[in-house]
Amino acid sequence: MEEVDLEPNPTLIPGAGFNQQHIGFEWGPGDMLVFETNYQLQGSRSKGSPFVHVVRKDEDICSPILRKLFNESHHIFVGLQKIKEDVPSKNKKPQFVSISKNYRSVIRACMEELQQGAVSAQDRSLASQYGDQVSILLAIELIWNLCEVLFIDAAPAGALLLHLLDWVRLHKSDVDTKAREVLQSESPTQHSSYWDVVISLVLQGRMDEARQVLSKQATLRADSSSVFKRMDTLLQSMPIFNLAGTQTLTEFDVKWRNWHEECDRSLQDNTFASNHHLEAICKILVGDEDALLEHKDLLSTWYHFLVTRLLFCHPTIKPPDLHYYAQSSMNMFVGPRAPPEPLDIILLSAFEFDLHQVIKDCSFALNNWWFVAHLTDLLDHCKLLQSHNLHFGSNLREFLVLEYASGLFTHHSLWQLAVDYFDHCPELGRVYLELLIERIPLDTERKALKVLRICEDRQMSEQVRSICKIMAKRSLRNNRLGSALSWSIRAKDAAFATLISERFLQDYRNKGSFTDLDLLDNLGPAMLLSDRLTFLGKYREFHRLYGEKRFSEAAKLLLSLMTAKIAPRSLWMTLLTDALPLMEQTEVIFSVDQTYELMSCLEELTSRTNNSKETAPEDDIELTKTELLRLALARNLAMAIVKEGTIET
Repeated sequence: MEEVDLEPNPTLIPGAGFNQQHIGFEWGPGDMLVFETNYQLQGSRSKGSPFVHVVRKDEDICSPILRKLFNESHHIFVGLQKIKEDVPSKNKKPQFVSISKNYRSVIRACMEELQQGAVSAQDRSLASQYGDQVSILLAIELIWNLCEVLFIDAAPAGALLLHLLDWVRLHKSDVDTKAREVLQSESPTQHSSYWDVVISLVLQGRMDEARQVLSKQATLRADSSSVFKRMDTLLQSMPIFNLAGTQTLTEFDVKWRNWHEECDRSLQDNTFASNHHLEAICKILVGDEDALLEHKDLLSTWYHFLVTRLLFCHPTIKPPDLHYYAQSSMNMFVGPRAPPEPLDIILLSAFEFDLHQVIKDCSFALNNWWFVAHLTDLLDHCKLLQSHNLHFGSNLREFLVLEYASGLFTHHSLWQLAVDYFDHCPELGRVYLELLIERIPLDTERKALKVLRICEDRQMSEQVRSICKIMAKRSLRNNRLGSALSWSIRAKDAAFATLISERFLQDYRNKGSFTDLDLLDNLGPAMLLSDRLTFLGKYREFHRLYGEKRFSEAAKLLLSLMTAKIAPRSLWMTLLTDALPLMEQTEVIFSVDQTYELMSCLEELTSRTNNSKETAPEDDIELTKTELLRLALARNLAMAIVKEGTIET
């Protein structure tokens, strides 16, 4: 897109900058932090304000009603991405039009809910906020609908005017309300808005409905029934281009010109001179621009005036000629010197078929990226933006989708929608996701698992490790050893798994039992992550075998933990003590060789202890344990020799 050529609107921050202080700021994905520094604009250093101001551009993201818009449009967006690329875009046009209508239906549903909220709101500020959001959504749907007609459906001459009439009727619905009010009154023809309704219906090209309302007047005015009948004939005979028929544009144009001449003759003959209302309608039928402008209050907008003007003057308008009539209609309706509103500028750009200017102006005028991101994505799928690339790494469509998704990431629940938007940005989507997903506050374990699943599905190994480490450390701080070990295993963090294993063993030494048995019993191959974790898993397996009275298997495993040097030397005395109950069984569990190996481990442990110069208060206890172990080992050796000698004999 081109460089910004307009000064952005200033944002006033109450309480900031009044003391002539320098302003500091920090950008975020969807908002900005502003604070006063300790430096004045002139002079020496002075104390600044202690407050930090949060400046949020997109407040709509906080609205519970508008969140429904974001959620519903997300499903439509994902469905659009699944449309096959190999099918020619011309063949996909009905699908694209249907998707565009789905987007508009979501906007309208949200708008109706906001209108109900504004009516029922007790708080005036909330009602005002809802009213502002309704106005924005009305403008958004108006622009989207026009873009659908001009770009997505791309209606040709003849059909174009019919689509524009539907566009105006949809966004000028007060006529229907007024018509119901008139027709439901006791005397419709005497109602103050009766002729306004008739003329409004004619201005919108709704001739059958206008005839129906007009017939009530005709039945009461027998003296001028011929005049009403003549008007009824003119309204009934007005040619309408048939989209489904075989009629050519040239044939329609000939029929329309003949009808137009007939209307003009009726006006020239003063057929309706006796009734100024009917005469005004006839002037409208012949396309008298002055007569149209006399009903500004009924037209209300210049684009309604444009479509009515085309209906009665240029019904076979071709798309390239629209911009000329649009500009002249706006000048005629609001005056050439009146400054155009942002909405007028956007609509004019659309009538000029300048898509990029429409997107640019909408980006400036609207307070969030939802509209431009989804509209641009749809137009890009229609192959209408292929020629427009940016100079900083991505095309226009991806840039806008990335901006919108980045804003969603600032919300505590909508960030999950943003993931799918990043997935469909092939150039920079993954980079954005990797950077932003690390900023998600992991408030609960459930949320952490959601984030982790997203990262694992996308093979984001660095982010997976980071999340698991954060959760493991948090669990360890809360003394939840099982959870901490589980997270460290998922992170494949050997050092942290070793630390947690040490804590498990320390708890075992203090309490005499293990916690989180389900986790320890089902470590599987994960225990190979670190030596200490391997020992922890195997040591727990020893206790399980002992509890199941599988003493021979338990003895073999216990011995292997020491002889293979898997067990830390600080726990050898504990393991040797665990061997005591096995040596006290009626059946000999340890063989002669196994007993010798246990003796060797005990001697190695005691020799190192004796060589150490440090003494501890527990030395007497340790000495007693050592003597008991020696006695038990000697007894077991004697029994094993007798048993093995008896077997050999």
